Amino acid sequence: MLEQHLAALPIILPLIAAPIALILKRSSAWAMATFVSAWACVVSWQLLMQTLSQGVFSYAVGGWPPPWGIELRVDTANAFVLLAVSGISTLVLIYARLSIEKEIKVSRQSLYYTAHLLCLAGLSGILVTGDAFNLFVFLEISSLATYTLVSLAADRRCLPATFRYLVMGTIGATFILIGVGMLYMNTGTLNMQDLASRIHFYDGSRTINTGLAFIMVGVSIKLALFPLHMWLPPAYTHAPSAVTAFLASTATKVAVYVMIRFIFSVFGPEYVFEQMGMNLILMVFAIVGIFKCSYVASFQSNVKTLLAYSSIAQIGYMILGVSLFSITGLMAGLLHIFNHSLMKGALFMAVGAVFYRMGSVDIKSFRGLGKHMPFTMAAFTIAGLSIIGVPLTVGFVSKWYLVTAALEQEHWLIAAFVLAGSLLAVIYIGRVLEAAYLQKLPEDQDPKQVKEVPWPMLLPMWILVIANVYFGIDTSLIVEAANTASQWLLQDNLVVHHGLKEVSQ
Repeated sequence: MLEQHLAALPIILPLIAAPIALILKRSSAWAMATFVSAWACVVSWQLLMQTLSQGVFSYAVGGWPPPWGIELRVDTANAFVLLAVSGISTLVLIYARLSIEKEIKVSRQSLYYTAHLLCLAGLSGILVTGDAFNLFVFLEISSLATYTLVSLAADRRCLPATFRYLVMGTIGATFILIGVGMLYMNTGTLNMQDLASRIHFYDGSRTINTGLAFIMVGVSIKLALFPLHMWLPPAYTHAPSAVTAFLASTATKVAVYVMIRFIFSVFGPEYVFEQMGMNLILMVFAIVGIFKCSYVASFQSNVKTLLAYSSIAQIGYMILGVSLFSITGLMAGLLHIFNHSLMKGALFMAVGAVFYRMGSVDIKSFRGLGKHMPFTMAAFTIAGLSIIGVPLTVGFVSKWYLVTAALEQEHWLIAAFVLAGSLLAVIYIGRVLEAAYLQKLPEDQDPKQVKEVPWPMLLPMWILVIANVYFGIDTSLIVEAANTASQWLLQDNLVVHHGLKEVSQ
């Protein structure tokens, strides 16, 4: 009986638990939030296995069939991303219990768990909903929870960062809502599958073209695509460490998936890329973002800010894969969504561990930590090598497929850009490692006070590190999932959209 409702559980479980966490004591709220998130992770795994064996399946909310009722639609692509989101959420919650004690006031710690669960429910809803308007609703649920999470830091600098995030996030959501409204004006439907079947009857409509433009700009703001990224560095820098680890690994990745979904499942890649030429726009912004933000990251003294700019550059790799308009390119983009979650989650957890002991995340605070916090810095090192794209790590896997996709289309220059971007990553990751391993503790720092963080913070960090290496060696599961998802998104949808276009003509 429960199997019939699997698609709804990743949304319902955290949504019900969120208000309960607010009235519980800190330890009880943490235990319940972690249990619920772990349960959602198990459900996500079951959904992924089900889609790999049985294909796409639909769940009609309230028994009302689509397009009249609200539909939850699960395929390999969103199940793949959903597993990453719920898995990272669970690990961050395990890590967060000690971390937030140092960074969030006691009176606000239960609120953290409530906001985290609401954010998880919103992100899960964005991924599985088959309705364009409900995608906006879930987007707002996750966004409002995110603004709350960023603002919870004891450091008051989080407030202007939150305000900037709020303003830019609201603009992005408004653009998306206007775009969805324009699609509804012409087609009279909000169901994504129904939109896909009707949209080509209005081929060349200015309303549809404008709706596409609004949605693409709004989603680009949400995923922090260069040059619409300036809200992200201050938000990641001043948010509590557990919040940064969660958001950097999930929120922008879900927004990338939203862009993929609208391009390939709603509008159709032929229309978006060939008729409107948006693949060239996305490609240029992605490449410039990779180089500009990697360059800026190389000069940052705050390691959180450094990794924030690194995240924007890594988003460029995802969008670059999408813009190549091929199964291998889309596969590389989907792989990097999953792989970057593992890398950046481990990196921000390691930085949070340094803050837990040192009270600062300036590069100067990393001096000598290779000796005094060996497990934390080893985790940072391995995850950093994955960001660079060193073989036997997940970062190498996705960049390998991205280079392969570029070479398949004889885009030699793009392949060179990908490799050059990795060399820039060597610089900013190398600066931190140099301080940790080649420099000594500051003279005013008592060596006896600098020691490794407790195991509840090390365990989730190292689970992600081990995952970085394991999936870098045994790529069968993630490559199969990404390949199946990319074939479904590009090949099958291309056939459907092409057939509908012929009918409309």
